[in-house]
Amino acid sequence: MQQITAPELAALLADPAREQPLLLDVRENWEFETCRIAGSTQIPMNLIPVRVTEIDDDREVVCICHHGARSMQVAAFLERNGFSNVTNLTGGIHAWALQVDPSMPTY
Repeated sequence: MQQITAPELAALLADPAREQPLLLDVRENWEFETCRIAGSTQIPMNLIPVRVTEIDDDREVVCICHHGARSMQVAAFLERNGFSNVTNLTGGIHAWALQVDPSMPTY
C-alpha cells in the first residue's frame, strides 16, 4: 500500500489536471462531524466490510482516519479485496490540520 503525507495530498487535490481520488474517511460519525477534508466520503471502519461495494475499485482511494492507524488497516483490507490503487494518509486528519489547514479543529 502506498502512503501519502498531508502536504502531498493537498498538492494532489489542488492539481486540476489530475483525476481526484476518493477520500475515504473511516472515522466514527462524531469524529467526521468534528472535522473533515472537503469532499470526503465517510464510511466508519466497522462498516467497511458490509459497505465495500459502495467503493469504486477503479478509482484511486485515499484512506483517512485520526492518526493513520485505522485507515492503514482499511487500506490493507481493500487491497486484500482486490483494490489496486489504495493510499493511506500518513498521520491522518491530525496531520492535515497541523500541516495543511490550521483552522481545522483538532481533538
